[in-house]
Amino acid sequence: MTVECAPPSYKGHRYPVEIISHCVWLYFRFPLSFREVEELMLERGVVVSYETVRRWCAKFGQAYANGLRRRRPRPGDKWHLDEVFIRINGEIHYLWRAVDQDGNVLDILVQPRRDAKAAKRFFRRLLKNLEYVPRVVVTDKLRSYGAAHRQVIPSVEHRSHKGLNNRAENSHQPTRQRERAMKRFTSPGHAQRFLSAFSGVSPRFRPRRHRLTVDAYRDEMTERFATWQQITGCPAAA
Repeated sequence: MTVECAPPSYKGHRYPVEIISHCVWLYFRFPLSFREVEELMLERGVVVSYETVRRWCAKFGQAYANGLRRRRPRPGDKWHLDEVFIRINGEIHYLWRAVDQDGNVLDILVQPRRDAKAAKRFFRRLLKNLEYVPRVVVTDKLRSYGAAHRQVIPSVEHRSHKGLNNRAENSHQPTRQRERAMKRFTSPGHAQRFLSAFSGVSPRFRPRRHRLTVDAYRDEMTERFATWQQITGCPAAA
């Protein structure tokens, strides 16, 4: 069951919602810089500075991502967890990610460690935000997962095997692509804010095209764009 929610308020913004939401969509959907979004909009006859685009993304990106998450069906009962390192100001941090069996991103968390304490924190965050307990948790061989599993959700089946966790590992690829385009994150907070919104928006417009016919793909994307219009408050095209 999906949850209806009012779109964010645009009071005080002189640009119409169609322009604001489109700029935010461009930035989070494609590996573009704020200046590149500015250039694309200029080609369409819309004069907007890259700093304005940056402020829009900071203000509305997470709200849009939350709206999309509320509109999606309930995620699956099989969670795949994985973590990869990201470099922030020359220091190694870890991006923890969970996806379900269909590849839907459940949540992400940037942390400075990948020990048992970090794993427990991520487990508890998932349980709090998703409000249900999975049937199976699939991880790699990192022992921190086993320790966290035993303390947080011992009744849930835990499968620990490198080859079983390709779904979670593959879900890191768009993030890696975007990380290269952005060159760097300025702080752990910046990485968390961006990746949280990015993981809520970008996958929504990346259906498994290789599994769909041309007509089915177009129908699917039309439905997803209609949802985007609803959660952003953008008037539907005539």
